[in-house]
Amino acid sequence: MEFNQQQLGAIQKYFLARAETLSVAESVTAGWLQAAISDSPEAAKFFQGGITTYNLGQKSRHLKINPIHAFGCNSVSATVALEMANGAAQLFSSDWAIGITGYASPVPESDGQLYAFYAITYQQNLVMSNKLEPRMGSSTDVQLGYVNTIVKTFSDYLSGLMIQ
Repeated sequence: MEFNQQQLGAIQKYFLARAETLSVAESVTAGWLQAAISDSPEAAKFFQGGITTYNLGQKSRHLKINPIHAFGCNSVSATVALEMANGAAQLFSSDWAIGITGYASPVPESDGQLYAFYAITYQQNLVMSNKLEPRMGSSTDVQLGYVNTIVKTFSDYLSGLMIQ
C-alpha cells in the first residue's frame, strides 16, 4: 500500500514552515499512521514519535486515559481518542497529536460493526474529531482506509491554516 505523498507532503510542509511537532497514539491502525507520517522526507524534523497501544492497561499506563470510562466502552470512544492524543502530546512533547481507536474487524464488543474514533489536538486542545465508519473488508484494508482518511483530513486542515 502506498500512502498519498502529496497529502503527506502538505503535512510536512506545514510542520517545517511553522517549526511545530507532531506525535501519534494509535491502536486500531496498528502503527500504519506512524509509518505513513515517518515515510515523509525530513520527518525527523517534525515527527516526535508514536505509540501503539492495544489494551486498556497499556492505554492507561502510557497515555493516561481514564480506565473507568475506557472499561465501559472497550477503550473505543471519542473521549478515549482525545485522551490518547493528549497522552501522546505529553509523552512525546509535541505541539500536535493524533489519537485513534476503534475496530478493524467485526468483534462481539462492536456488535459486529466496524468503526473508529480519532482526535487531533493542538497544544492539548481539540482541533477536530470524528467517527469513521468504513465498508467491510480485510482488517488491513480497513486500517489503511482509516489512515488515508485521517491523512487527507489533516492535510486539508493544515493547508487551510497555511493560507491564513
